[in-house]
Amino acid sequence: MTATTASPFSSYPIRLAATAAALGPTVVVAPHPDDESLGCGGLLALLREAGQPVWCVLVSDGTMSHPNSQAFPPAARQALREQELRDALSILGVESTALLTLQLPDSQVPLPDTPAGFAAVQQLQEFLREHQPATLLVPWRRDPHPDHRATSQLVAAALAGLPAAPQRLEYVVWAWERATPAEWPHPEEVVGWQLDIRSVLEQKQRAIAAHRSQLPGSPIQDDPTGFMLAPSMLAHFQAPTEVYLEAPHP
Repeated sequence: MTATTASPFSSYPIRLAATAAALGPTVVVAPHPDDESLGCGGLLALLREAGQPVWCVLVSDGTMSHPNSQAFPPAARQALREQELRDALSILGVESTALLTLQLPDSQVPLPDTPAGFAAVQQLQEFLREHQPATLLVPWRRDPHPDHRATSQLVAAALAGLPAAPQRLEYVVWAWERATPAEWPHPEEVVGWQLDIRSVLEQKQRAIAAHRSQLPGSPIQDDPTGFMLAPSMLAHFQAPTEVYLEAPHP
């Protein structure tokens, strides 16, 4: 049995779309441009539909998706992917000004115990103090991508330094395709549920499509080894639900 077919995600109970409004002002932390749309684009659209403020923190610079491109050197790749993120957020109803970019190195997001990681933690703390979100969306702590795991640790370190932490919801990206049983959530550590996003699914799909450099027909044509979201991966994010994991209540 493969990790995908055996994963627990599709068995989680489904909560109504109205659940989103109760989450209040929300910050989504995305390791790369596109994680926000893939993992929680539906929730972001529902939050904005309900009039809740939403902000986004982009952790990495996104430049390693096509590292061998000459037509798009690193600065151009970063600019392209950041603009794609802004376009996706706009589709989801999030204002372009509601974005903090940490510009950490793609594929090498540092941990909190490094100088660069410590500086990122300080930036995160300042951002959270300024906006006072009720909910924080962050990648699943064992999502099988090093940048996603590092992002989770940066966020945990930032929250540990705050007097009152927001509710933390973890979203799933690569665990759908690549997680081993050891990387799946354990019942004692989190409660898993699915959010009904049928009413905004078309919006989510348009936001994913805004990340055109990661899809067939990418404007970056001169790096045949560059990253592309595979159809099997995208299929998980065409579902009418999104998966969230939260700490169990005492």
